[in-house]
Amino acid sequence: MHASPDLGFGDLTPEFMLDALDAAGLRADGRMLQLNSFENRVLQLHLEDGRVAVAKFYRPGRWSDAQILEEHAFAADLAAAEVPVAAPWRLAGGSTLFHDRGQRLAVTPRQGGRGPELEDPEVLRWTGRLLARLHDVGRQRPFAERLTWASAAPARAARDWLMAHDALPPEIAPAWDDAARRCIDAIQAAFDGLPGLRLTRLHGDCHPGNILWTPDRGPHFVDLDDAVMGPAVQDLWMLLPGAADAARPSLDAVLAGYEQVAGFDDRELRLIEPLRTMRMIHHSAWLARRWGDPAFPLAFPWFGTPNYWLDQVAKLREQLEAMKPRDAAPAPVRDEDVADFDGDGFA
Repeated sequence: MHASPDLGFGDLTPEFMLDALDAAGLRADGRMLQLNSFENRVLQLHLEDGRVAVAKFYRPGRWSDAQILEEHAFAADLAAAEVPVAAPWRLAGGSTLFHDRGQRLAVTPRQGGRGPELEDPEVLRWTGRLLARLHDVGRQRPFAERLTWASAAPARAARDWLMAHDALPPEIAPAWDDAARRCIDAIQAAFDGLPGLRLTRLHGDCHPGNILWTPDRGPHFVDLDDAVMGPAVQDLWMLLPGAADAARPSLDAVLAGYEQVAGFDDRELRLIEPLRTMRMIHHSAWLARRWGDPAFPLAFPWFGTPNYWLDQVAKLREQLEAMKPRDAAPAPVRDEDVADFDGDGFA
């Protein structure tokens, strides 16, 4: 497998980051904690004025400035509508995106909380209501610069990149490519079968790791880094926990809360397996693209091995069966489906 080149994060020493924050108009008192993130470099810091903030240094080359500023504008729209989300602060120069020596920086207030207890139906209903509010704001205007998940195009681009870069072992590549192509055709057929599909600005990566819970405020969202245009169900399916027989009750609870606030097109439920399959293909391409970052071989030592790709062939073939039209409960969410990319699986 050919590794991508280092993307420049080696320059992000603590001293560099503190100097960049100072240039952006924020004086840190030196207390810093690096937060879990593979895609960007994210740290919690204490400011001299007593505030606690989260600073994100964006991976170079992933998003354009226009795409990042659309993410920030969406967060501002949500905050203005009192949807609980951490919206970026304006920094020196007046923008929410600050440039310093080739790096790009955004800063949000820290929001505390713990992971939601998604086994609790009331937690699921509350989360569904919050997602409906987020989507209501999202429908006020479309994204112009960010990605759209309304066809098989993202999966096709991921497949094309993997094959063009010889990312798979030669003896496995034909079988994986055959399964991926058939999956892509099934994904496209699923979208084509839903005329008039309504798209909205979405969180885009709404797995449990990107939702925090506090007893008094309930759920709130973090990390809009993967915000996209797409169908509402993209923000629902990753919340479904447990075995297959438990998935339908969980989905029903989320939808019960959602439909207290906004209407939901039940046809979108047919997209759960196509969207899951698209994420699987995208995840493989994401890991391959980032392999030149030293953090990735350490965190994902199993990636790229023959066993990994054979397992992917088997899973894609399973997804072909799962994507066949039927009225059935959605399959369970597996750990690898919702790995916390920190906004990181869709670029």
